[in-house]
Amino acid sequence: MNLKLFFTIFISVFLAEFGDKTQLATMGFAATQPSKWVVFLASASALVLSSLVGVLVGSTIGEHVNAHHIKRIAGALFLAIGIWLIIKP
Repeated sequence: MNLKLFFTIFISVFLAEFGDKTQLATMGFAATQPSKWVVFLASASALVLSSLVGVLVGSTIGEHVNAHHIKRIAGALFLAIGIWLIIKP
C-alpha cells in the first residue's frame, strides 16, 4: 500500500468533512439518540457507501476523460459554488 497516498487522501477527506453538514447531522443524531453506537455505525456506513460510489463513478469518468480536464472542471465547479454562496441572499 502506498502510505503517502493513503495519508494524503485521508487528511484531505477528513479536513473536507470536518464541520460539514454530514458531521453536524451526526452530532445532532448523537445528541438526541440513546444509542451512540447505532449513530456511529449508521453514519460510518453511509460515509463508506458514499465513498464507494465516488470511487466507482470517479474511476469510470477517469477512463473516458483526461485527468487534466477533470481537475479543471472540478476547479470551475468549486469556484462557481463559492461565487454562488457569496452572492446568494
